[in-house]
Amino acid sequence: MLRGPTIAIVLGISAVASVVLVSARGSDEPAASAEPGASDPSAVPQPLPPGPSGSAIDQPGPPAEALPPPPAVELPAFDPRVAPRWIAAASGAVPELNQVSLEQDLALAAEVLGPGGRVLFGAGPDTATVQVLATEREVDPVLVALGDLFDPRGGRDLRYRATSLRTAEPATAEGLLAALDHALAGGPDPLLLYLGGHGNIGDEPRHNTISLWEQSAVDVVDLADRLDRSPRPVRLVVTTCFSGGFAELVFRGADPTQGASPTERCGLFAAPWDLEATGCDPNPDRAAQEGYGLHLLEALRGRDRDGKPLPLEALDLDGDRHLSLLEAHSRVRIASPSADVPTTTSERWLRHAAPAEGVGVEVSLPEEEAVVAALAAQLHLRGREAQAHLELQRLGDDIEAVMRRLEDAQAAEDGSYRRAAAELLARWPVLDDPWHPDHARLVREQRGAIVEQLERSSSYAEYLEARREVDRLGLRLWELRRQSAPYERLSRALDNQALAGRLRAKGGEDWATYERILACERGRI
Repeated sequence: MLRGPTIAIVLGISAVASVVLVSARGSDEPAASAEPGASDPSAVPQPLPPGPSGSAIDQPGPPAEALPPPPAVELPAFDPRVAPRWIAAASGAVPELNQVSLEQDLALAAEVLGPGGRVLFGAGPDTATVQVLATEREVDPVLVALGDLFDPRGGRDLRYRATSLRTAEPATAEGLLAALDHALAGGPDPLLLYLGGHGNIGDEPRHNTISLWEQSAVDVVDLADRLDRSPRPVRLVVTTCFSGGFAELVFRGADPTQGASPTERCGLFAAPWDLEATGCDPNPDRAAQEGYGLHLLEALRGRDRDGKPLPLEALDLDGDRHLSLLEAHSRVRIASPSADVPTTTSERWLRHAAPAEGVGVEVSLPEEEAVVAALAAQLHLRGREAQAHLELQRLGDDIEAVMRRLEDAQAAEDGSYRRAAAELLARWPVLDDPWHPDHARLVREQRGAIVEQLERSSSYAEYLEARREVDRLGLRLWELRRQSAPYERLSRALDNQALAGRLRAKGGEDWATYERILACERGRI
């Protein structure tokens, strides 16, 4: 029962650190990848208001009725006799991670990608599992406080509604892999595979996973095994946290020691393998969202994040009068104000195959040139682009300092939690188990005494204060991540140019492979 909060720390590229706050007192699911803010479902509990001693409750408030679904979204008709042009799938592992923004992104993907596709979302049709930010509803403060102390989890202050994607299939790992097997049997036109939702970090990039419905998951090796056996070209777009792990698909078996993949495939990703991404938000207001998927999909149809048309020259970086996947990806790197640091398979190949040192030759990379020019202007570093590395290091030092403070705050939270929990359980041994047959009666009959205990407990007061400090430092970390993101994007673009120049000077099959990957990423939808 006694399980204190933990903190998992992962180091990002260019010495920028990211922190993933996960409570070991809740489920094993990772924290949602939405940016902290007004729509963050994990609000800090406040001290209980004085209540009448002995006041009875039979339930935590009015029953939470599911919200009515919005109008149905027209999805492409799926014909099992024909291999699809594209597959789009997203889901939370459980309803509390099945945010409305995932549904909205899939609806936008279906619109942008056009006919000939297949959509998998959440639990499928006729299920009220879409998490939506809703108007405040009445809740019982005692149960809120006990739930936060003994079993914290997101979503208790949110509501659920049926999906608008009425004909979408369930987005389970089994369902996704079956759909992929069916698609890979077709060809020879490239298959676009769009994957959204939540990602999990593994012990190495090839072991990163995407969470899906039924608490299932698909990892990089799962996909590599299938893609290696099919000649059909595949382009991936993965919008999850730690999605850069799927860049390992550039290798046979997702294993760098086995060399380049035997088939044509490439990918665009919201974040490196060891950093979080934004985009999973219960707030249905698209103006409040900044996810990679939203920015990318809008760019693919020639619009900004808000859906306003953009001049072609703002997106067409190579001047061919057409918009490619890589150009839309580059638009995200330039225009998104989020903490995301998007990456690609071509970047992964450069870091695998290019010499770490040496003299390079000039290489025309219009996407990288556009990112460098735009971000240098935004950061007031024109002519001094290399200073981005120094600023990134400074912000990395700040991040590491806040992380150390956060570790101390987490330890304080853990200690105060254990003391407060022990005080309660010494008087009411089943108070931490809402499924125990005596729990409802206990809370109903002892409500006043429980409120009194919480109000006079110094340990509980310390716990609340520690929670506030942990949340404050977490928000500070995220803000530093946001500040560092454009510097890291600029630094990576400069590194890409330098590495490509050295790889071009080296030449040979490694350079030819890089050109093939770039050509794949520059494909059109």
